Amino acid sequence: MKTLKKIGKWFLIILVVLNLAILISGKTYLYKGIANTYLKGRSGPSIDEFGIFENRDVAAGNYQAWKRSTKYNSAKIPASLEKNFSDLGTVAFVIIKNDSLIHEQYWDGYSEDSHSNSFSMAKTFVGILIGAAIDEGKIKSLDQPIGDFLPEFREGNNSKITIKHLLTMSSGINFDEDYINPLAYPAQAYYGTEIKELTLGYEAKEEPGKTFKYLSGNSELLGMIIEKATGKTLSEYMSKKLWKPLGAKNAAKWSLDHKDGMEKAYCCFNSNAPDFARVGQLYLDSGKWNGNQLINQDFVMNSIVPADLADEGGRNQRYGYAWWLIPDYKIKGIYYARGILGQYILCIPEKDMVVVRLGKKREKPSGNETPKDVMYYLDAAIEMYGK
Repeated sequence: MKTLKKIGKWFLIILVVLNLAILISGKTYLYKGIANTYLKGRSGPSIDEFGIFENRDVAAGNYQAWKRSTKYNSAKIPASLEKNFSDLGTVAFVIIKNDSLIHEQYWDGYSEDSHSNSFSMAKTFVGILIGAAIDEGKIKSLDQPIGDFLPEFREGNNSKITIKHLLTMSSGINFDEDYINPLAYPAQAYYGTEIKELTLGYEAKEEPGKTFKYLSGNSELLGMIIEKATGKTLSEYMSKKLWKPLGAKNAAKWSLDHKDGMEKAYCCFNSNAPDFARVGQLYLDSGKWNGNQLINQDFVMNSIVPADLADEGGRNQRYGYAWWLIPDYKIKGIYYARGILGQYILCIPEKDMVVVRLGKKREKPSGNETPKDVMYYLDAAIEMYGK
């Protein structure tokens, strides 16, 4: 009994000290983070917790249903890969081939109308919107200094940063991209309520345009620039330039830092697999949708080749303009958007296929390698419908 009382006493002391530390530091976002992770038996976010945040609708327009292939759902996920799909908590697997829906499958109550978080796939959407803003003349070019939009970036190394540096993850800004440390940028941006103030508090410590370094804050800055350049919220601009023209079925939800606040541009765009697939098809068709050029073809093609940057002792081969690249798999030319829990839009030009996988887990990449689970979904799709 004495031992239990002693444990309880120390637990209470630790709790009080922790609470005081949070209050004194002003990092009150930690309360929300702890309440929605550890107190729910998780160490990180879940795919369908957009309800714990304020959200802004990304309005859909006239729905354009996918054409159904004559081979719709005629093949099954290969038995050799079923366990991988299950173990990683797959909730949606959709395949588009030759502009037609050829396969869709859902698990755990998810459907074509579900909303779940795309996490860092949102970075790719923001990158595409930069192309749209350039097309409109709202942004002069990729070489325009970001200080033209953000006064905080008009001096020193900050003044050297261009739109392209943010887009290719080569800004040199000292964002601390640590997904374990609750005090680092990703946790503060995700659970905090002042994302602009947070993001503008960092600065370039390295020469911009030299080295690839994946940093969520770069995409958040791009979101702010789009807002300044267009006079629209990110959600409004996404609706106007992509979601409505692509004929999305459902309005998406983009999570905000607070009511009527700023979109979490680096993450937190919530929608469903068939609507996500439209973005992949747009790029597979070089920026066209139903014959209309929505995004400049040159911008699209430049997006899916490696940016000329140093990367872990070699040259970058894995990242373009906010699209990930797979340079050396079975089929060449594959590019994709990805989120931290295994959200993927996989584009396979050689097979005229777009594959969307949504789920609750992924296999963590080793170094600069492509996450191993990406190959599960590529292999499954190609074996099922790629011949």
